[in-house]
Amino acid sequence: MAKICFRGRVMQEKVSIIVPVYNAENYIEQTIDSVLAQDYTNWELLLVENGSTDQSVEKIKQYTDERIRLIVMEGNAGAANARNEGMRQANGTYVGYVDADDLWHSNKLSKQLAFMKEKNAGFCFTGYEFGDENARGTGKIVRVPETLVYKQALCNTTIFTSTVMFDTRLLAKDKLYMPNVKSEDSALWFQILRDGVVAYGLDENLVTYRRPANSLSSNKLVAMRRIWNLYRKQEKLNVFYSMYLFVGWAFRAVKRRV
Repeated sequence: MAKICFRGRVMQEKVSIIVPVYNAENYIEQTIDSVLAQDYTNWELLLVENGSTDQSVEKIKQYTDERIRLIVMEGNAGAANARNEGMRQANGTYVGYVDADDLWHSNKLSKQLAFMKEKNAGFCFTGYEFGDENARGTGKIVRVPETLVYKQALCNTTIFTSTVMFDTRLLAKDKLYMPNVKSEDSALWFQILRDGVVAYGLDENLVTYRRPANSLSSNKLVAMRRIWNLYRKQEKLNVFYSMYLFVGWAFRAVKRRV
């Protein structure tokens, strides 16, 4: 567990947890509760409200824990801008994400922080399990490699946003803002790794990835278009290398889901 000494006392280092919220009334309470259940307690939860038209805000306001902060943006600025606003307001040494419909296991923070300290990792991600509409585990657990570098990540998008954690002492916050593009999370991973950073994978299932039938990630054609555009427009790779990577990405994406 990550700790610091202050005038002879041992204190936990703060973790900032960023959650973009948009029309998440059916799930947001379970997500917040999974953070409240963490056995690592020095965190702040930044819920960035992004133009919801349902009861998401009202449900968030029911919580009185002082570690929970509601940030309200004007209109729907998109997930990238919501996460970036959370990053700007984050006060923690460590910064992580959880999406508004995903769940953390109660030991997610403690295990991941201990792993990051052991590896001296600035960028870390973990394994996870696919869940159904009700966040019941399907038994399909995604295993992750011990390390991932840029060329490997291009065709292996196994890094799932709700598992990611950064140490801002090793990665400056100004390098952690997501590009305002489709698949902004993968675009950020590529951007960080392209600079020579190594991402460390903790191969334990610590997150439930809820996948409603109508979720964006379940639309295969949309996902294919997004990853292709990342290769060609964001990473500016030539068409032949992009095709090679795309085949590898498609194979691994299917393998994770079947």
